[in-house]
Amino acid sequence: MDEYRALAVFVAVHDAGSFSGAGRRLKLSTSVISHHVSKLEAQVGASLFFRSTRSLSLTPEGQSILPAARAMVAAAKEALDILTETSTQPAGALRITLPAFGERSPLHRAILRFTREHPMVAVSMHTSDHPVDLVKEGFDLAFRLGVLRDSALKSKRIGTFGRKLVASPDYLAGRPKIKTPEDLQNCDFISMAMLPNAIALVHKGEQISFVPEHVRLEVHSLSSAKSAILEGLGIQHLPNSEADAELADGRLIEVLPHWRLPDLGIYAVWPDIGPQKHLSRRLIDYVKAEQPKP
Repeated sequence: MDEYRALAVFVAVHDAGSFSGAGRRLKLSTSVISHHVSKLEAQVGASLFFRSTRSLSLTPEGQSILPAARAMVAAAKEALDILTETSTQPAGALRITLPAFGERSPLHRAILRFTREHPMVAVSMHTSDHPVDLVKEGFDLAFRLGVLRDSALKSKRIGTFGRKLVASPDYLAGRPKIKTPEDLQNCDFISMAMLPNAIALVHKGEQISFVPEHVRLEVHSLSSAKSAILEGLGIQHLPNSEADAELADGRLIEVLPHWRLPDLGIYAVWPDIGPQKHLSRRLIDYVKAEQPKP
């Protein structure tokens, strides 16, 4: 069993690209990861990794045992997945990542309900407004919003979400009234580093796209953008789930309400490095069923 465990750790180190990354994936300390690799190297009588302060790569000996070690790990995961699929009560662990904002969104609520309804499933939920490397960080599944970039990841569209262009009453009170999209060119905008600067608006079949000329502030999270909008620093679009409460109580006002921002997609994304876990498929189907119908 110690040998099997060491081989599994060896595969995790390779996939994560570092001892610390493998430790985060396996929930073990870096010293424990190093211990297992050292024992495996002592057993085979050779180093398995070239180590430096900046990189980690396989030695010829490491390359020779990686396929068999990976097959062993994949077979173990497949066996556990079969047990999970045939069980009336799903059990196991899921590591997922999704945007940091949106605690009130249907996506977040669906994941929390899934966790509540399946007490034998342990869910580790990582939130970030920036995409993470699913393979290196050891995630089973990610939920991403907007337009997907080309990648080696597999994906499935599970829903859509709407957005509104909003500003605070104080900001709008100090400016000429915004009546047409052309009036937006003289307005201040909050820029979000993870989103394209171009904004598209649709009205009665007509679509226009423009890039704001006056960026008052650039931020790196949607929550920071929302705070800046509420403080009266400018205009930006927010998902409906992030804006509706403030629109209802008057802290935000929709800009050009007759013009609509195109809906964006909600995607489930997972690594293409082996059979997808049954638990991942089960969560995807659950979340898709819980999304509001367009």
